[in-house]
Amino acid sequence: MVSNLFDLSGEVAVVIGATGALGGALAEGLAHAGASVAVLGRNSERGQACVRRIEAAGGKAQFFSADAQDGDMLARAHVEVQAALGAPTILVNAAGGNNPEVTVSEEHPFEKITVQDWRANFDMNLVGGALLPCQEFGPAMAARGRGSIINIASVSAHLPLSRVVAYSAAKAAVLSLTKFLAREWARSGVRVNSITPGFFPAEQNRALLFQPNGNPTPRAQAILGHTPMARFGEAGELVGAAIFLASPSASGFVTGTDLQVDGGFLSQTI
Repeated sequence: MVSNLFDLSGEVAVVIGATGALGGALAEGLAHAGASVAVLGRNSERGQACVRRIEAAGGKAQFFSADAQDGDMLARAHVEVQAALGAPTILVNAAGGNNPEVTVSEEHPFEKITVQDWRANFDMNLVGGALLPCQEFGPAMAARGRGSIINIASVSAHLPLSRVVAYSAAKAAVLSLTKFLAREWARSGVRVNSITPGFFPAEQNRALLFQPNGNPTPRAQAILGHTPMARFGEAGELVGAAIFLASPSASGFVTGTDLQVDGGFLSQTI
């Protein structure tokens, strides 16, 4: 019984944003657990590289080109995934990021953020990062009576961080949407949860965390000082959380939950 808790054989996982470092690690982890993985993203080169890594490890995956902010592209990808791999039973929404144009600083104060830039951040992290994919894949899962949706939140959704006000607000909206959909689809057999990563160095935030010589920036030092485990996370450390939430055997009675993988960041006070 225990040995089968985390077996995803027979599952079809759609990982949106698998062309990035964290999304790619989640795609590889789900494939390693036995799922057939649809790698969705805009960058074909990175997507195909993710597929090759999965196949080299003995897993099954295929790349599908789609922009998470384009509902028509998601609908087309949905049809293609179902034809190639089968009906999706797992959806991981790992697309998103912070738009530098809405980063608050002395040179660019809060009141100077334009509505256009604010909306662009919400489009990236809420609309493409959860809303449209859930609208596309969720109802089909509900109609079949089973499914697991995993949204990717952020520690800044819980405790708004300095400078990234629009990103924090958008990720807080992702948490709210997660709980709404968990209630909405619970009786249809679809579980909706989120993962809150702490600080994981990736392409989008590396310049904020490390100086050109490789030493931590002052902001990174502040982050590490607020993290009880006193280190950054590694992409592979998100995989176990995703497999747990994806597995109907391991988390069949878990919905509307946010699983924090943050080294204790949100537990730290003074």
